[in-house]
Amino acid sequence: MNFYENEKLSAIDAKFEAQKIAFAPFVFQASKALRDLGILKVIEKSGTEGLDFGTLKAQLPQLKPYGIRVLVEAGLGIGLILWKDNKYSITKTGSFILNDPMTIANMDFVHDVNYEGFFYLKESIEQSKPVGLKVFGDQWDTVYQALSSLPSKAQESWFKFDHFYSDTSFHKVLPIVFAESPKKILDIGGNTGKWSISCTNYNKDVQVTIADLPQQVGMAKVEIAKRGLENRISTHPLNILHPDSKLPEGYDVIWMSQFLDCFSEDEITFILKKVRAVMSANTSVFIMETFWDRQKYEAAAFSLQQTSLYFTCIANGNSQMYQSDIFIKCVENAGLKIVDDVDGVGISHTVLKCKLA
Repeated sequence: MNFYENEKLSAIDAKFEAQKIAFAPFVFQASKALRDLGILKVIEKSGTEGLDFGTLKAQLPQLKPYGIRVLVEAGLGIGLILWKDNKYSITKTGSFILNDPMTIANMDFVHDVNYEGFFYLKESIEQSKPVGLKVFGDQWDTVYQALSSLPSKAQESWFKFDHFYSDTSFHKVLPIVFAESPKKILDIGGNTGKWSISCTNYNKDVQVTIADLPQQVGMAKVEIAKRGLENRISTHPLNILHPDSKLPEGYDVIWMSQFLDCFSEDEITFILKKVRAVMSANTSVFIMETFWDRQKYEAAAFSLQQTSLYFTCIANGNSQMYQSDIFIKCVENAGLKIVDDVDGVGISHTVLKCKLA
C-alpha cells in the first residue's frame, strides 16, 4: 500500500505540522516527563470528569506547581490532555503514551539508546558510520559489539524494543518452520537465544545452534544455562562479515530473524552467499524481516522508516529497515530463490522462505 502518493494537508495544516517537527525534541521530552512523573496517571484516574489544577497539584506533592503547570500546558498542545471547564482529562493519545506496550517500548528505546547520539545524525550520514555511538564510548564500530557493555538502562531498553517486535511473531512462525519437521536448526544472529529456546519448547527433539558474535553468544549461553538446555542448544561464535569465517553445515533449516536488516545491501548478499555455501537441496532458509512498504497501517511504515535512522546513527551506519524489493534483490543476487512470501506475521513482519536457486 502506498501512503505517499498525494499531498494530504492544506497549507495552514502543513505549516502547523512543520512547527511540530521544529519543536519535536521538546514534544518528546515533555511527553516522557508527563508519563514518568505520574502526571498522566493522575489525570487518567480522574476519568471523563477530569480534575482542576488545585486537585492535580495536591495529588503530586513531590512536584512544584510550576513544573506541573508547564508540563500540562505543553500536554494540551501536544494532544495528550484536554482542558474543559478548567478541568484536565486525558486524550486517547495520552492514554497510548501512558499504557500502550509498543509505544512505551518505542519511547524508551528512543530516549535511552538514541536520543543523545542523534545529535550526530548529519555526521553519520556524511561519514557513513554510526558517529552517534560515541556517546557510549569510542571503542566500538557497531552497537552489536557494544551491547553487552551498554549502560544498564540503555541495554534494557534496546532488548525490550528488539524483543517486543520479534517475540510477538514467534508463535505464528514456529508452525511454519516446523511444518517440515526439522531435526537441526541453525539460528544466525541468535542474540540472547530467545528464538532457539522457543524452538526447544515447541519441539522436544530439535537441536539448535546459535551463530553470532562472541559477545552475543556469551549472553545467549547465560540464558541457555538458566533453562538447562546446554544439551540441545549449542553455539558457534563468529564474525560473519570476516572473509575467513565459516558457518557450520548439516542443518535442515537456517533461520534469520531481524538479523539481515543490520547490514548493508552488499553485506546482505555476502552473508547469504555464506549461507548458500552450507545449504543442500533440502535446506530451507527462513528470513523474518520488517519491510516498510509491506505494512497495513501508515503508522507502522512511519515507525520503520524512522527506525532506519537508528541504524544510520547508532547501530552501524549502513543498514536500515528495507523496502522489500531492494532486500529481495539481495536474496536473488546470492543465488537463492524465494519459494514462499508471507506478510502480516505478528505486528509487522514478513517471512521469506528460500531455497537454492
